[in-house]
Amino acid sequence: MIDWVLSHQGGLRLGFFAGVLLVMVLWESLAARRPLRHSRWRRWPANLGIVIVGTLLVRVLFPTAAIAVATTAGEQGWGLLGAIDLPTPLEVVLAVVLLDLAIYLQHVMFHAVPLLWKLHMVHHADQDFDVTTGSRFHPVEIVLSMIIKLGVVLAIGASPIAVFFFHVLLNATAMFNHGNVRIPKNLDRWLRLLVVTPDMHRVHHSVVIGESNSNFGFNLPWWDRLLGTYRSQPAAGHQGMAIGVRQLQNGCPMGLWGLLKLPFASSPGDYAIDKRD
Repeated sequence: MIDWVLSHQGGLRLGFFAGVLLVMVLWESLAARRPLRHSRWRRWPANLGIVIVGTLLVRVLFPTAAIAVATTAGEQGWGLLGAIDLPTPLEVVLAVVLLDLAIYLQHVMFHAVPLLWKLHMVHHADQDFDVTTGSRFHPVEIVLSMIIKLGVVLAIGASPIAVFFFHVLLNATAMFNHGNVRIPKNLDRWLRLLVVTPDMHRVHHSVVIGESNSNFGFNLPWWDRLLGTYRSQPAAGHQGMAIGVRQLQNGCPMGLWGLLKLPFASSPGDYAIDKRD
């Protein structure tokens, strides 16, 4: 079964991505949390276009990607988990948790370092918050993230099947927690103990610096609570909060080319992780 999954991992990942995207689009259409500032027809071509550019760039630069690196690490016995004989289910769970911690720390770093923030700013510059925001990253950031991920996979010694499950889970939860969807308050309160919910992550997309420097988790919500970056709600409430980057509120590019050149044409503004409003 594992061999079959890995041999079809490209198609499976694409299928999961398309399926979750479709579910979230329908959910947003039926139960939107907030009215959109700009229409989907204005935002989505660039948001989805930059996903395609980033995906193609990674395919060219990293044709073997993380699965092949994990295979090599396993064959050579490299990494923390590679040195321990664990049952496959337990190894997968531990690898996913450790990879998720690495993504959390990487996210914090992209907010704290000015050059990295200029790249990550493309993600935050979206003035609306919906399922396509979850995949809207500058291609250079995608490449840097892939390099970091390959290093983490080697250090952890994650198995290929663990890397596959992590990719699927991260893509699905990133689309879910960026969804413009309404979840009952009581359900959200319990759900965010297990996974980052849209109301939890939306706080991170606030123009308020103290709020955008909180809730860095993409998948598991525990790191924010354990490391002191958790914020329950935005000060202005979810209906009243402004989303985006403060200095781009009146001049945010909407087209694909504008997003691609944004890191090289705009001031980073306030970015430092220790700044508060």
